[in-house]
This record gives sequence, C-alpha cells and structure tokens, in this order.
Amino acid sequence: MQFMCLIYSAEGAGPQPDTPEWGPFMQGYVDFGKTVQDAGKFVAGDALQPVATATTVSVRDGKTETIDGPFAETKEVLGGYYLLDCTDLDEALKYAAMIPTAKHGRIEVRPVVVWDN
Repeated sequence: MQFMCLIYSAEGAGPQPDTPEWGPFMQGYVDFGKTVQDAGKFVAGDALQPVATATTVSVRDGKTETIDGPFAETKEVLGGYYLLDCTDLDEALKYAAMIPTAKHGRIEVRPVVVWDN
C-alpha cells in the first residue's frame, strides 16, 4: 500500500542554510533516503521550491484564474514529499517519524487511492 508523506514546516523554522546545523540536517535527509531505499519502501520523493514560487490555479464559470502564492494561507507550508510503499499505516508512520523535518514541523501521512482501470 502506498502512503504519501507530506512535509510541512513554517518557512524559517528549523536549521537554515549557511548555519552549522544545516549540514547535519541535510545529512539526515540523505540518511533517511538511504534507509527507505534499502528497505524497498521508496517510490518517489522531492523537495519543493519556496512557497513564494507557487501559483494557484482555479476555474470558475469556465474562466481560469491564477493567483501568485499557495492555496492556503498558513504558517506551515508544503516543502516536499515522500511516496512510500509500506505494509500498513503503522509502518508508514514509523518511517514518517524518521523524516528530519518532523522535529520542527509536521509530516502528514495519507494513503494513496489506487484506481482500478
């Protein structure tokens, strides 16, 4: 079963580039990536550009509207994701807790819907 682990944190929270904490923080991501790859759980994952680069699209009455910025106005923003293939939710939660941002942000874990064709 696949689970999407959505990585949220407030911009500026946690270790920042050009600080002594940044290297170990990023090494945590390298180590996590190796852990889930070695365990055969990794399906996909990427970091996202900063929220200032987001554009939100909606269609109302046949007209496409775009707005600069994210859909939701919150302190915490989506910074990246992992798609993991786990046996159940408990296993997915175990791996989500290993994602370094869990220490200063939040990891939302959601099962992926599998559509039958």
